[in-house]
Amino acid sequence: MEITKVDYSTRIPNNVGLTEDRRVLKALESWHPGYLDWWQDMGPEGFQESLVYLRTAVSVDPKGWAKFDYVRMPEYRWGILLAPQEESRKVNFGQHLGEPAWQEVPGEHRAMLRRLVVIQGDTEPASVEQQRHLGKTAPSLYDMRNLFQVNVEEGRHLWAMVYLLQKYFGRDGREEADELLRRRSGSTDAPRMLGAFNEETPDWLSFFMFTFFTDRDGKMQLESLAQSGFDPLSRTCRFMLTEEAHHMFVGETGIGRTTQRTCEAMREAGIEDASEKDKVRALGVIDLSTIQKKLNLHYSLSLDLFGSEVSTNAANSYNAGVKGRFQETRIDDDHRLTSDIYPVLKLVDGQIKLVDEPALTALNMRLRDDYARDCTKGIERWNKIIEKTGVNFRLGLPHVAFHREIGEFRDVQASAQGELLDDATWQKRKDEWLPSKEDGDFIASLMNSVTELGKFAGWIAPPRLGIDNKPGDFEYVKIAA
Repeated sequence: MEITKVDYSTRIPNNVGLTEDRRVLKALESWHPGYLDWWQDMGPEGFQESLVYLRTAVSVDPKGWAKFDYVRMPEYRWGILLAPQEESRKVNFGQHLGEPAWQEVPGEHRAMLRRLVVIQGDTEPASVEQQRHLGKTAPSLYDMRNLFQVNVEEGRHLWAMVYLLQKYFGRDGREEADELLRRRSGSTDAPRMLGAFNEETPDWLSFFMFTFFTDRDGKMQLESLAQSGFDPLSRTCRFMLTEEAHHMFVGETGIGRTTQRTCEAMREAGIEDASEKDKVRALGVIDLSTIQKKLNLHYSLSLDLFGSEVSTNAANSYNAGVKGRFQETRIDDDHRLTSDIYPVLKLVDGQIKLVDEPALTALNMRLRDDYARDCTKGIERWNKIIEKTGVNFRLGLPHVAFHREIGEFRDVQASAQGELLDDATWQKRKDEWLPSKEDGDFIASLMNSVTELGKFAGWIAPPRLGIDNKPGDFEYVKIAA
């Protein structure tokens, strides 16, 4: 079949020739009912029968890969889509550098590859579970539709990983695929595998922060996996990145619109001092210091997703040709790193210092640095919004030692500026840098559903453009369908 087209003749849309692969098709069709049960139980609560204006992939051609139409979410055509195969593709790094990319799983790397696929797969349904209640407090139909688009695409990304497990990992893969539906975000008995995906997403500001910061971690991980010598994983991740871009767009524009509305309200009320929190909140908007605290929380949680700064596991994955660096082929070095070094922030004699480490074991640190630079670009765009309104305030990333559970700074407490603190001082001052219960209660008080066509909650500005160039009063979600 033509790889850029999607076959809709089976229950599972795909461009991987499932009709000719009866074993895998049967396995996926057996998994499908459990997935639908999970979606009904853990997908967007209260909107399963609503018609939502969603995009669905009909091709993997970047010039025209999606179509828009109304669909009920349980009837969404989740599919298995791989980017086109590159003829004569090589392994681009590690000990297999220059060898032909693998079309099957090398036996010696089987366990390593399976774990990477499972971890990536586990994050996809987790975020749907975390966000399942948000539809009820959507600030507009536009935002509600964006939430549901993110949700169905996270579901499709789960399908992408399950296909790899079913196709290439035999009985172990089938068991892992079942486990992906058994675990639940925040469960005490069967939690999701990574900490950030067991946190609550209680409000829309949290959702925007999650899609900006945590989905951006997803982008970095997918970019690294897209370099893999295992070609089906590379191709899967390359197409996932096409969809992931919208998720980060939702986060960046959502925070930008929230910040814009706050600054506009301050200007209209003649409030020049952003630290006058109570006066700003009385306007029905989220004060900038609380936006900063939410930013601190989600950034620090997302940093933990990169793992330890120095990691033999990361080195082994790279050496094996399984997981590369961000935009590996654009880096000007030998792509083996046997004698290279990379600076790593560490705690040395009670001080935070840069220490040179072997580049192979510092791969997580390098990827995290790439991530931080990517985050900074978005934050600067928010600061330009603030500057245009004349408000004297700047958002910024907290120090990497702040609020960490994994890595070099897991056993210390630090302020958002990187000042090391004793436990008593941290407990006394942590509400300066992290959202307090009072902050959460205030944000929750603003989370009222707005479903009138073209209307938006008072705490967020309208978008500049509609989805698919639709007008401002377009009915993105037909709630009573």
